[in-house]
Amino acid sequence: MQDYHLLIFVKNPVPGTVKTRIARTVGNDRAVEVYRHLLAYTQQITRDLNWKRVVYYGDFINSTDGWSGYEKKLQTGADLGERMLNAFTQQFATGATRVIIIGSDCLAIRAEHLRQAFRALDTADVVIGPATDGGYYLLGMNQLHPFIFQNKPWSQPELLDQTLDELKQNNLTCTLLEKLTDIDEWNDYVQQGGVTA
Repeated sequence: MQDYHLLIFVKNPVPGTVKTRIARTVGNDRAVEVYRHLLAYTQQITRDLNWKRVVYYGDFINSTDGWSGYEKKLQTGADLGERMLNAFTQQFATGATRVIIIGSDCLAIRAEHLRQAFRALDTADVVIGPATDGGYYLLGMNQLHPFIFQNKPWSQPELLDQTLDELKQNNLTCTLLEKLTDIDEWNDYVQQGGVTA
């Protein structure tokens, strides 16, 4: 299904640049360990999927990490919304009929969530995987709707509600997946079973 494109936004596990909120609790080295775990988990659940998989790096393309077999690109744009819009635009321009994006911050997401998301786009314009913090861990659509990425309160608790309101105003249908927790704080990681103590 090469016209189904799964995009994965990542950073390289460089101390001081990843999981900074976790680092404030347990230090940079432990925060990097957590992020390496999250990256490995995301690779594990996406490695055997038969869609086109594209990893978008936030800093630099790493040719020697675990993302072998994935197309690799660099994120471009001033903020998260612009970077996602540019990635979606790029993929639809190459012939994608459905594009879904995830990050690398969720230990609760499963391959089945991704399958559900692509299936949802059979009947809905947009699919969203809502996060418990008011944002989302997954966003997908079957044609480009730039307004979804513009003027949004990224990383704020009102993001999902504002997005849903705008979808309704634009007469677009949306399917919501199961609500999951992103790993943003050390306590999130502990509660999701990332550590035993």
